[in-house]
Amino acid sequence: MSRILEIAADIFWLVIIIGGGGWLFVRSLKASEDAPKIVFKWLITIPLVGGEILFARHLAGSIQPGDIGSNLVPTFMLVISIVACCVTLGAIWGSHIGNVVAKPLTSLFDGGNEPPEPKPYYSIAQTKRKLNKPLEAILEIRQQLAKFPNDYEGVILIASIQAEDMKDLPSAETTLNHFCSSPEAPPKQVAAALTQLADWHLKLAQDTDSARVALEKIIVRFPDTELSLAAEQRIAHLGGAAKILLASHDRQAMAVPKGEASIGLLGSSAHLVPAEENPEKQASDYVKHLQQHPNDTEIREKLAIIYARHYQRLDLATLELAQLINEPNHPAKRVAHWLNLLADLQIHNGADHDTVSVTLGKIIERFPDLPVADVARSRLGRLKLEIKGKKETPDKKLGVYEQNIGLKYGPTYGLPREL
Repeated sequence: MSRILEIAADIFWLVIIIGGGGWLFVRSLKASEDAPKIVFKWLITIPLVGGEILFARHLAGSIQPGDIGSNLVPTFMLVISIVACCVTLGAIWGSHIGNVVAKPLTSLFDGGNEPPEPKPYYSIAQTKRKLNKPLEAILEIRQQLAKFPNDYEGVILIASIQAEDMKDLPSAETTLNHFCSSPEAPPKQVAAALTQLADWHLKLAQDTDSARVALEKIIVRFPDTELSLAAEQRIAHLGGAAKILLASHDRQAMAVPKGEASIGLLGSSAHLVPAEENPEKQASDYVKHLQQHPNDTEIREKLAIIYARHYQRLDLATLELAQLINEPNHPAKRVAHWLNLLADLQIHNGADHDTVSVTLGKIIERFPDLPVADVARSRLGRLKLEIKGKKETPDKKLGVYEQNIGLKYGPTYGLPREL
């Protein structure tokens, strides 16, 4: 019975050794960059360990209990063989054991054995584009897009080659429209693609109408969002962009007036300073512009500054800034900018400390966890010094102006809500 148990125990440990060794063999083979070298090491290790086990069992069987004198030689040989085997295994597998021990620490910096995130590579396509091989570049990009469909970088790169290198704007428009029609396309990427298409219509074809159509697609697809507000802002300034582009293609001769002779000998050069643009005319132009483009934040901000600084009409400036501040889709940074600007205009027009404090306090109330709130808290701490440090300006006699200064509030230009 005891012999059967010994055989069973031997079989059990043999299975454990073979199974564990096989698992280590497969794992080390997968983790290694030099598979033949690993196989060679295992071909040495397996017979070495197996021979050492058989040799150790033979020596252990020759050791007699209680006979110290006759056991010295086999015991010494057993210890020497085990040490020699361990030293040999250390020489073979020392580097691998060191890597296993250090791997948890090094993985914090190099990511360990995790494979890199798969992503498309367009370096070959960009090289071919620089070599003036646009068709080959597009072919390379499409090969990447076959693996990563609707990748924004690849789509924009194809459209750029078509529009800028091949001068084929209709094909570029088709490429971008196909990308934008995909329901999986992220909104920001769709808006960026349509904005880029509008820029190409302006820059390459001087086509303001097509640029406006591309931007209006953003407004229709993402109404009442930050993306639509940005598109409306671009549309409001298409006229100025078109004039600049047309002027660059149809340059007119510009007469340069004769300069002042002996300017260093003049008693005064005040008459040489260019005349400032008439603020009344600016205000009138801004009002007309806002009647057509009520969401143009840049012009509305400029109009508010003119109302407060030139006309001393803080009430009208507050109305203009309130429309910007109360718009729900503007980013927090812009809203905080307009509230700080309103505080500046209030200080400029002599508002008291409590009024300005309420304005700055709205930044903290709306965005308590953002950096703009910390800036507002800091400004509130020194607000009394800021108001006190404002230099008194001499009274300036102003003309008599219409109360609304040309501003007629209509259905698209209604009175704003209170701050």
